[in-house]
Amino acid sequence: MLNILPVILHAILFFNLAFGKPIEKPIVEFPYQHAFRRPDISSSFQSTPASHLPSTATLKARPTTVYRIPSPLNTFPRFQERSVEHGQSEILEWIAVEVLGPDIGDRHTLAQLARMAGNAYALPGRKNWYDLDGAWNSSFPFGWENPEDGFRGNVFLSADNSTIVLSIKGTTLQGPTSKKDKFNDNLLFSCCCARVDFTWVFRTVCDCYMHSRTCGNTCLSKALIQDSLFYSIGVGLVNDLLMLYPQANLWLVGHSLGGALASLLGSTYGLPAVAFESPGERLAAERLHLPLPPPSLNTSSSVLPVTHVYHTADPIPQGACNGFASPCAQAGYALETRCHLGKSIVFDTVTKLKWAVDVRTHPIKHIINRILEAEDVVWEDGRDVPEAVEERDCVDCSKWSFPDED
Repeated sequence: MLNILPVILHAILFFNLAFGKPIEKPIVEFPYQHAFRRPDISSSFQSTPASHLPSTATLKARPTTVYRIPSPLNTFPRFQERSVEHGQSEILEWIAVEVLGPDIGDRHTLAQLARMAGNAYALPGRKNWYDLDGAWNSSFPFGWENPEDGFRGNVFLSADNSTIVLSIKGTTLQGPTSKKDKFNDNLLFSCCCARVDFTWVFRTVCDCYMHSRTCGNTCLSKALIQDSLFYSIGVGLVNDLLMLYPQANLWLVGHSLGGALASLLGSTYGLPAVAFESPGERLAAERLHLPLPPPSLNTSSSVLPVTHVYHTADPIPQGACNGFASPCAQAGYALETRCHLGKSIVFDTVTKLKWAVDVRTHPIKHIINRILEAEDVVWEDGRDVPEAVEERDCVDCSKWSFPDED
């Protein structure tokens, strides 16, 4: 799968260039065919100064410091191998880079990114496609060729190609991708291979369970790193986009499972990522042996360019849709984690809007239509959206032990 992604991307780009709708500004071009100019932030989005600005009909960006390592595609596999196989950590050279990232304090910007996340579930022109600001009407899909591939979504391009937004699809409950979606959900967000209790013995997604709430840590890491996992496929796709658009700002967005994947990939590459209604992915990052930059701050994930956005009536991002009797478990999902990387913007819909906690508030349409685009709710005095804060003192799977196998 990884080997054919570059061919697929080139084919999709060629099709869009040859047959796509005309746009007023320059069409998408391959980066090795022309020299990129510095991003013109006035054309597709605005740079936000320190003072608060009202929302406008454009995406807003702000300077964001990210930490990266040289040649991540070559370095991370080596780091993972040494960490998993030999229990050794490699000293990495981190570089602080200032890029333009999304202004997560602007509600309109978050709403547009949420619409892009929602569009990962659809193709342009379909009834569940969300309209975007005019500057972002250029896009191409990925992963839709084989109905059962699972890892799919859309790539959005600003009119001048200065900013690329990779939108990754989350879980589809009923559809051709549902089986692989559930496999990835249960592997990433369960404590031990989706073994909720003894009745799940025939529904587990790996063989790492040892005995009485004890699970092999090395076994779990190997299971998550395997090539069939969506994360591994995403690594190849991000690498392709960085090759095609080496001077552009690359942002990642996604909803639910797609948001967790956006966060993990953003952490891997040091790319801004916004995840909507995502289950906790911090434990998955540890099992994937992703180093948190810089090494001196490994006790904190706030330096990662990742922002989670969710509301208090949705039990999934809070790790509250678990246990044998929960609707998630009844549907075959072991969503047991709640700790997130980076920082989180939490809308208190239970207090402000009197919503009941209900898994039916999880779809992306609720956070778009009823939260981000609702004009009659003041979430925090003097702020467009609640402040993004780190989830400190958060612990996943505290009743389990995870020894390293001999």
